[in-house]
Amino acid sequence: MPHEPSAYSQDRATDDIAEVIQQLGLAPAHVVGLSMGAFATLHLGLRYPHLARSLTAAGVGYGAQPGKQAQFRAEVDATADRIAAEGMWKMARTYGRGPTRLVFEEKDPRGYAEFMSQLSEHDTDGAVLTMRGCQRERPSLFELEAGFRAMKLPTLVICGDEDDPTLEPGLFLKRTISTSALLVMPRCGHTMNLEDPDAFNRAVLDFITWVDAGRWWERNPETLAGSIIAGKPKA
Repeated sequence: MPHEPSAYSQDRATDDIAEVIQQLGLAPAHVVGLSMGAFATLHLGLRYPHLARSLTAAGVGYGAQPGKQAQFRAEVDATADRIAAEGMWKMARTYGRGPTRLVFEEKDPRGYAEFMSQLSEHDTDGAVLTMRGCQRERPSLFELEAGFRAMKLPTLVICGDEDDPTLEPGLFLKRTISTSALLVMPRCGHTMNLEDPDAFNRAVLDFITWVDAGRWWERNPETLAGSIIAGKPKA
């Protein structure tokens, strides 16, 4: 594991995905990312579109809203400082009980306990450097609007309906990526792939199947006309 802060950034995370795809000869690949991985997946679509067949971005958007960036960075700083001081094994008991993870515990106490156990095993230095280099410094999704509007890769955005920090960014991505679809999973938080794995995997598989069958299309611009009720008569 690298210990140099320069090894941790949004660009580096994106470059890592690109390197894996290229070295394994997988291009164009169906790329699926969750949380920080979803940010990297979207950046891959912006920077390396030729390497992707489709993008799935799940649980993406923490700190992305312009009005939330200062709060997000302050919370990242405080959390990273506590991890550094207390160790990940101890801080996990607080970090893993964030508001968007509690629904997991309610639905599946055993699965949540396993999640917490694995979270506590994360390397302390790696967790601190990741938070400070990747999460804190990544650009807001809203700053990348022009790139998203130009991107034509099939994209599936997935949010949990109790993962509040991702709901507004999810709508933003749906409205700006013309080849995107938005799925909101009911009674799910940030770890929707663990909370309801059957529904999550089925949705991703259906999406990939549609793309491979050539049945994924760009959104009709007339659906963005702004009218609430009536539209233009068909020619």
